[in-house]
Amino acid sequence: MDTAEALALFDDQLRRNAPPESPTTRIDKGAGVVRQVGAGAHEWCGVAWSDLDEATADAAVAAQLEWLRGPEAAGREFEWKTYSHDRPADLGMRLRAAGFEPADPETLMVAEISEVAALTRGAELPAGVRLEPVVDAAGVDLAATVHEQAFGTSAERLRARMLDQVRDRADTVSIVVAMAGDVPVCSARMEFVPGTAFAGLWGGGTVREWRGKGIYRALVAHRARIAAARGYRYLQVDASDDSRPILGRLGFSALSVTTPYLITAPA
Repeated sequence: MDTAEALALFDDQLRRNAPPESPTTRIDKGAGVVRQVGAGAHEWCGVAWSDLDEATADAAVAAQLEWLRGPEAAGREFEWKTYSHDRPADLGMRLRAAGFEPADPETLMVAEISEVAALTRGAELPAGVRLEPVVDAAGVDLAATVHEQAFGTSAERLRARMLDQVRDRADTVSIVVAMAGDVPVCSARMEFVPGTAFAGLWGGGTVREWRGKGIYRALVAHRARIAAARGYRYLQVDASDDSRPILGRLGFSALSVTTPYLITAPA
């Protein structure tokens, strides 16, 4: 894979010209910044892309803070999603100075689906574990439960997001839960971005006692097959430190480091 080409395509298709995440999402472009604004409180709201330099960055940050003081943003969490290849190089410092707080960084990893398919050929679930597609609220609850157990964080907003997806735009998402008998032990989803070369892998959380048994690898293989059948070229992941080495063995390359900078608008 040509990593420079893949990164340029990622920036163009999933950041600068990204389609709205949902039917109720609005995209605002201007002054070197692309902002997405979801209508619901659980929908993503923030800066997806910026093209700034030392002379323009502070004004762009100030413009977002001004928007956050308006009635549309009242009380909402706002994320400026930065990447290590963004400019200026001190953008993160400028955001912190403006009141944004950094969350944990993750590694942007991308792979050619054909290579992932080749490297995961034969990947199987352990005995007694099966995959169940998530198609309704009951399945969403199982997936959210796994997320909370695997990552130790609330899945309240994720649950609302997944409910919207399976109800209103099932053609853009594939969510599965790995079940051991009646117990959910892993969940993962894939989001298709229409009109682009990318399908995104999200979640992939396994409860602690079931880790190291090949479930995560099997779910990557499962999603790669689905994405290939739908004609996508790349898989994209924001990888944690735990998943990065596994994904590296499955054909993924690290292209950048992404750090969310968060702020809550005044109520």
